[in-house]
Amino acid sequence: MIRINLLPQKKAIRGRGEAMAGSPGGESQAWLGFVLGAVLLEILLLLFVYKTKQDELTKIQKHNQEITANIDGIKHDIANHADVKAQLKELRDREEAIAKLQSARTGPTATMLELSRVMTTGRGPTVDRDKLEQLKRDNPTAVPNPNWDPRRLWLTAYKEQDRAVRLTGLARDGEDVSEFLRRLSLSDYFYEVKLLPAQKSVDPNTKLELVKFEMSAKVRY
Repeated sequence: MIRINLLPQKKAIRGRGEAMAGSPGGESQAWLGFVLGAVLLEILLLLFVYKTKQDELTKIQKHNQEITANIDGIKHDIANHADVKAQLKELRDREEAIAKLQSARTGPTATMLELSRVMTTGRGPTVDRDKLEQLKRDNPTAVPNPNWDPRRLWLTAYKEQDRAVRLTGLARDGEDVSEFLRRLSLSDYFYEVKLLPAQKSVDPNTKLELVKFEMSAKVRY
């Protein structure tokens, strides 16, 4: 009778199994797990970047909406800008017209009062005090003579059109005409005062030799 011993064969089988566990197949599984982990990490990183960019986009869109709302509000506010501008222009035109009428009504009166001051004893033209003091230092001959007697000169005509004035009168001599011219030139109410050619004449009543003069000027009021 023949006997067969199987025990050594079992050990051999276990030895081959352990050898297979340490074979290249185990290393492949480990490498696959590493790759899967890297892919998962990259996906998470991409999701984080996407979420960050999405938040930035949301903020930008919100900001753009606010700007658009402001623009719409401004457009609404200026929608009737042309009408408002036209109304303002009409109001300004009315104010200017009223001012011109008021000036035309009171202006001639003011100039006549100024002429009265110029030709009143002890008075003189309306002029800035500092300007007059400076003129006294720089050119004393251009300052009005306080001792002048206005009764030596009188006006015979006064015409004004578009603020251009023409004055005609008589004076005892040329110095009286010069004094009157000097006073008008200093007055705040008159400017561009010019003496036109004068001539001597004899008054038929008094038989006095007089100077007939004429002046042109412009008035401001």
